[in-house]
Amino acid sequence: MSNIFDKYHKRYDMWYDKHRSIYLSEVEAIRRVLPKKGKGLEIGVGTGRFASALGITAGIDPAKNMVTIARQRGVDARLDFGEDLSFKNASFDYAAIIITLCFVKDPLKVLKEARRILKKNGRIIIGIIDKDNFLGKFYQKKKSVFYKEANFFSVKEVEDLLRAAGFSYFSYYQTIFRLPKKIDSIERPRKGFGKGGFVVISARSR
Repeated sequence: MSNIFDKYHKRYDMWYDKHRSIYLSEVEAIRRVLPKKGKGLEIGVGTGRFASALGITAGIDPAKNMVTIARQRGVDARLDFGEDLSFKNASFDYAAIIITLCFVKDPLKVLKEARRILKKNGRIIIGIIDKDNFLGKFYQKKKSVFYKEANFFSVKEVEDLLRAAGFSYFSYYQTIFRLPKKIDSIERPRKGFGKGGFVVISARSR
């Protein structure tokens, strides 16, 4: 999967400029649950769009060209795999996995690794396109170069994975309430899930 993102890294990054209102709506939803202090890591940092906007100082990604751009945005990014993170136990206060879980080979292993590198009561923040929602169904039909091989999750499926990885105390925010072509301004995030296409799930390590 990293080969796709390496090959089309510029196309991927330009999407955020073309769909800026969607991007900023997602940033605002994540910000609602993001800790205001502490050391954070973004797993699947990509080109650093979210990490740089949210003040997440560190990130990992298996795509070399993505990591290069993330570094240019000021993120301490390194080549690494979410299934086998090269960090010591209890290294971070929180970890973010934003529109990444659907692309990894072993989601449960990634979440277990996230728990390992988190401090006690550390927070994990997951951003997903809800497969049970209109947006998930839209992207599954669209079959873009990126999403054609994605394995989308429902909120319930992510909850189950998080519990299996040792997380609890869930909270949710949602945004993107219309199809992408109809969004021309930032959409305010709302608590819960079920209506917004982009859902943020926050939990704490047990």
